[in-house]
Amino acid sequence: MRLFLIAALASATSALAEGPAPDFANDSAWLCRPGRSDACAVPIAVTAVAANGTTRPDALPTPKMAPQIDCFYVYPTVSTDQTPNSDLVIDAAERNVARVQFAQMRQVCRPYAPMYRQVTLKGLRDAMTGQATTADRAMAYQDVAAAFAHYMKHDNQGRGVILYGHSQGSGVLKALIANEIEGKPAAAQVIAAWLPGTNVLVPEGKPVGGDFKVMPLCTAAVQAGCILSWVTFRNTATPPASARFARTSQPGMKVACTNPAALRGGKAMMRAILPAGPSSVDNSTPVPVWASGASVTPPFVSLPGLLTGECIDEGGAQRLSIITNADSADPRTDEIGGDVIVAGQVQADWGLHLIDVNVALGDLLALAPAQAAAWSKLRQAAQ
Repeated sequence: MRLFLIAALASATSALAEGPAPDFANDSAWLCRPGRSDACAVPIAVTAVAANGTTRPDALPTPKMAPQIDCFYVYPTVSTDQTPNSDLVIDAAERNVARVQFAQMRQVCRPYAPMYRQVTLKGLRDAMTGQATTADRAMAYQDVAAAFAHYMKHDNQGRGVILYGHSQGSGVLKALIANEIEGKPAAAQVIAAWLPGTNVLVPEGKPVGGDFKVMPLCTAAVQAGCILSWVTFRNTATPPASARFARTSQPGMKVACTNPAALRGGKAMMRAILPAGPSSVDNSTPVPVWASGASVTPPFVSLPGLLTGECIDEGGAQRLSIITNADSADPRTDEIGGDVIVAGQVQADWGLHLIDVNVALGDLLALAPAQAAAWSKLRQAAQ
């Protein structure tokens, strides 16, 4: 299941310039906004596939009223533009990642997702292969910072907001929190920050004090103003010494791991919500067979009881270790995908990067209302 990375490298053909900075007063500068027909206003039904191969509609949150909080989402590296930084045209790649990672969240929060001139897949590939590149990460950050400032001024209206990213998006949000949120008025509106797919550093044995000076790691669902961060690997794979995730060379620091399914630690069943149909940017990846003889209608599938997750610190690498509770005797799939594959070879240093989000998406849907309630209680106590 190559969600959005490698297939796009091969299929990208556009050669567009980055263009001027976005004007977030324009509707076109947003990938998702509340009340629109856009990348987040798409079907989100989930089919659950049991171990015995039977299927049923999976239960999704059913809010009693319109969401009372917001989510501000920054998408990962997906742009197929053939420039080091992307333009601001909403292409299939951006629409698809919003569908896969973010559309489900509209059940629990109002969705905001800015377009930004991110470092493209080409820019990432050039950097990974040692080629000269002019990819500008500062440009990507400045766009998101401008979008968040516009959102706070014109859209927030005192509501709590969850900051939510993945990969490059999480890295940009990490910088945004450090530069524009911690110790500033905007911090009072932040319910939590969800930053999967990037290394967030904390001192050994402490929940705060590394990349963030104020916001601690979340250790309970009834905690607000905290950070969720994890990088995902199979339990059968130890991140290699060269791994870009799960390891740090900074003395006294470790990579944060907070399992959305077990914030207090230990093992827990993961409520994964995965794309049921083709999921790569160019839609060329074959549709998985979720269970022999079973028909699963897109867009999403869940596999109750198949995955267990646990944050572990082993071999100098801190990660969310995913155990597949496989049974070759039953008809359900034992393979979830999620690896980064280049030229037919699994890239061990990336782990299950492509499903960092989806492996815990059901847990995040359950966590959002609990963290929102905790934030609201703190706000009321402060008044």
